[in-house]
Amino acid sequence: MAKETRQDERKDEHDHHDHHGGHGHHAHDIEELSAGVVTVSSSRTTGEDPSGDAIIGILEEAGIELAHRELIPDDFDRVQQTVNNLTHRDDVDLIVTTGGTGVTPDDVTVEAVEALIGKTLPGFGELFRTLSHEEVGTRIVATRAVAGIVDGVPVFCLPGSENAVRLGTEEIIVEEASHLVGLAARDIDMKDD
Repeated sequence: MAKETRQDERKDEHDHHDHHGGHGHHAHDIEELSAGVVTVSSSRTTGEDPSGDAIIGILEEAGIELAHRELIPDDFDRVQQTVNNLTHRDDVDLIVTTGGTGVTPDDVTVEAVEALIGKTLPGFGELFRTLSHEEVGTRIVATRAVAGIVDGVPVFCLPGSENAVRLGTEEIIVEEASHLVGLAARDIDMKDD
């Protein structure tokens, strides 16, 4: 389903429902979603990408289609260009990246994506680190998972480990994706009016 069509439906849904819908769902929640998944790694290949595979499997199990998958090196410009390009695709409602969120010199995903973010979602990183603490303890201080809205598209940046992406995708992203996509698109629709 094309993004423009979905945005029209989102606007119609919002116009026909009150601001705070019923039981666990809101009027602006979107039912049909598609995602772009980007693995940031200079050492992995598309044939050996367990974290990317895990994200896609979890998203698809939740009914979120895969629109695009890409593996790119740890390079600031390449990460920024890839995320920026995906936000402008009609078939991408949300983006999940894995890798490049640590503290080594080549971990540049956070810096590249933060430069694009119009609105930050600090609760994502806070909740991710809270949930991760049980598994990794105080080492969580080196995890810089972040999320924000880039041109009306939620973007989630997760660490490169398979356990981390399973946690972040299952426990947070699939739970909030339809709500965040609906809100982000509504913000764009209001600016267009």
